[in-house]
Amino acid sequence: MPHLRFSRAVQAMQIDLNDPEGLTLAAVRQLLASAGDDEHTQLRVSKAGIAYISSGVVGGVDTDGLLFRLETWAAGSGYVGKVAASDEVWVMQIFNALKDNWPNPPFDYIDVY
Repeated sequence: MPHLRFSRAVQAMQIDLNDPEGLTLAAVRQLLASAGDDEHTQLRVSKAGIAYISSGVVGGVDTDGLLFRLETWAAGSGYVGKVAASDEVWVMQIFNALKDNWPNPPFDYIDVY
């Protein structure tokens, strides 16, 4: 699938929001499943349109190059991982957050979605 990319450096799944077929429920499900729930995480979208989950680097840290980011999800809270990816309501919520805020978010920090 050309719209799913895996970074060799961090082995993290990404969604290219510039690809009209890139943002799908399946892609969001895979993105959520790809992250571990053992550390704080944050869904981030770069100015280049790449959506990814940042682990460890969260909050207002290292935000250069970001178009927007969602709130930080605390470790152990169940927002990422296989269980989170199996929650259809949650997957749809994240899908809509990406769809509604790309490419013109109202703010660079989104905490209501």
